[in-house]
Amino acid sequence: MKNPLKSYISLFKGKWYKKIIAVILAIIFSIVFLFFAVNFNLFWLFGESPSTDEIENGVQAEASLIYSCDNKLIGKFFAENRTSVKYEELPQVLINTLVSTEDERFYSHHGIDFQGLVAAMKDIMLNSKKRGASTITQQLVKNLYKTRTEKYGHGILGKIPGIKILVAKLKEWIVAFKIEMRFSKQEILTMYFNTVDFGSNAFGIKTAAKTYFNKLPKDLTAEECAVLIGLLKATTTYNPKLNPKNSLKRRNTVLQNMVKNGFLSQKDCDSLVKIPIKLNFSVDDNYNGIALHFRDKIQDYLKDWLKQTGKNLYTDGLKIYVTIDSTMQAYAEQAVTEKMKILQDSFNLHWRGRNPWCDARWHEIPNFIENIAYKLPKFQSLIKQGYDTLKIMEELNKPHKLTVFDYNGGQKDTTLSTMDSIRYMVKFLHCALIAIEPQTRHIKAWVGDLNFKFWKYDKVTALRQPGSTFKLFDYTEAMNQGLKPTDERTDSYVVWPVWDKGKRKNWIPHNADGICTDTVYSLRAAFARSINTIAVQISKEVGIKNICKTAHAMGITTPLNDTMPSVCLGGNDVTLLDLTNSYCTVMADGEYQRPILVTKILDKNGKVIYTAPEHTIKALEEKTAFLMQSMLKGALTEEHCTSGYLWRYVGKWYNSCDFGGKTGTSNNHSDGWFIATTPGLVTGVWTGGEYRSIHFRGGEIAGGNFTALPVCGNYLQKVLEDTTFKCYHQKLPQRWK
Repeated sequence: MKNPLKSYISLFKGKWYKKIIAVILAIIFSIVFLFFAVNFNLFWLFGESPSTDEIENGVQAEASLIYSCDNKLIGKFFAENRTSVKYEELPQVLINTLVSTEDERFYSHHGIDFQGLVAAMKDIMLNSKKRGASTITQQLVKNLYKTRTEKYGHGILGKIPGIKILVAKLKEWIVAFKIEMRFSKQEILTMYFNTVDFGSNAFGIKTAAKTYFNKLPKDLTAEECAVLIGLLKATTTYNPKLNPKNSLKRRNTVLQNMVKNGFLSQKDCDSLVKIPIKLNFSVDDNYNGIALHFRDKIQDYLKDWLKQTGKNLYTDGLKIYVTIDSTMQAYAEQAVTEKMKILQDSFNLHWRGRNPWCDARWHEIPNFIENIAYKLPKFQSLIKQGYDTLKIMEELNKPHKLTVFDYNGGQKDTTLSTMDSIRYMVKFLHCALIAIEPQTRHIKAWVGDLNFKFWKYDKVTALRQPGSTFKLFDYTEAMNQGLKPTDERTDSYVVWPVWDKGKRKNWIPHNADGICTDTVYSLRAAFARSINTIAVQISKEVGIKNICKTAHAMGITTPLNDTMPSVCLGGNDVTLLDLTNSYCTVMADGEYQRPILVTKILDKNGKVIYTAPEHTIKALEEKTAFLMQSMLKGALTEEHCTSGYLWRYVGKWYNSCDFGGKTGTSNNHSDGWFIATTPGLVTGVWTGGEYRSIHFRGGEIAGGNFTALPVCGNYLQKVLEDTTFKCYHQKLPQRWK
């Protein structure tokens, strides 16, 4: 039997045509072997290539979409701002524009355009104007698998100058061919349009159409398609926002390409090139839209689930359905802005001519602003670089252009030094609002502060002293132990011995006005008037430890110091979220449940992969809950009640809805609170300074009924006036009467 290798070698010794055949066969064999070597990373020379599984299930980072309970898109999580489309959503004019510009032989090749490759090589040899030979499929490979990045290393040969790009190109050809063998042309076009970068943080055609023209892809005109496809050559150079002249010129070139390839008549092209580019430009980021503090909380809320499932909010294209109602959220944000602007004007007038950062004796705190500056990252960075404090402070006192918060439009551009900007910003009072349905524990509105851009620290979950709103737990435990709203106590001083560092001291709390009248009040009236001495009396009777235990059962999740009696008057820090949820426990007939932010999550294929857990715990007996509902109602109806001001906002619904509420003010007036209750909605509001030393000096204007209640009342008024929310016009069940 003849040796095949010898037969092949003999070709080179024969006639001239045999030699030519041998050379051709050798070239073909070499090319095949090269592709084989690159594909299988022979001897680790070329680096890895995308696997078969990766090719068949090519995954690109896709934005997760956040939908409100009324099915409004209110935000996104994304690493790359991309939302996929189906082939049916792509207009034919867009496809024609792409093909005529990027790959005119797209429908006839199998991933590699040899005709275009020969033409490109000819251009290089003749040193003429270079043309691209990369097909749409090859561009897809580059976009989808990042073959020119470290993800698919270029092996040993990739370290040789000039070889790296050749290896990457070979991989793109190989993978492009594999893709062409596995997918239809329609599928390839769809994948391409979903992966390509259009600049301005817009990945994929759906996001690009929204970013540049505020349209869906199907609504794009021919000239708009030409602008977007023109971008693909260089997303900055031909960006219609950044370089409109370049973009216009490129668009017209793209339109002429369509004429050349038979997709557009010259007459139509001549008309289209006269049309100016009309943008409706808006760049998405992770913090566009409403409920920004709430959305920032979602990742923490889903932390355990994400860890268990391995899902990624920023890349997996999830659809996240949250409990927020977009209209109720808008009302909440409006109420905070409207009422806090008025409160800020009062605060500025109150402190006119003086700085508000003062100690307990109303003396200005020395170096208050400087101490804030010392904590700035810029200050700490300069310290590490060896600058002394005097030099740094000199730098921080130099004026420069910056943007600061302002109630007129949300922000303003100005010129201030860093130190002056601190002085300006710390004088603002802040506010947080949360509204929860007590029966479902769905959070319908969440405002973490005045403006997310300037204050990302969420005041809904911040720890602050609750003042008299904590009395809910004092009286709840009293009802637990058999007391009734009609039971009576006397408004008189209470002496409560406490031990502090081994020494006995007497704690003698006083009322807000500093006066004890020795008048006998029912517990219902004492709660409504927020009489401290009576709250302390019943707390002493029922025990601080029992009160703290009840508070935790109802919804307080933070530690409470059950050895200090001042807890009963709100001496321990709590969050607005926990406090409002605890009031929900009363309105839900004693049932505790964790607040719910997310109701369900769908994967990118529409499959439900998460549903909100429904887990309730019996925190209170129904009788106790009923009695406390009565107490909360009385807080708005008893004579001289602290919450009666709410009727200015909701009085017209007196007969259609049962309202309750409780005010709260911390000892030094740093915190103002109001919790409003109805059978269908519990709303909590906190107001105060960023720093506890910044607050009103006292008097009626310092109380929660003046600071927090108007925000809450304004919000409830907006909700109740909207006929969409008639479901919140509820009376307590007749059995509780």
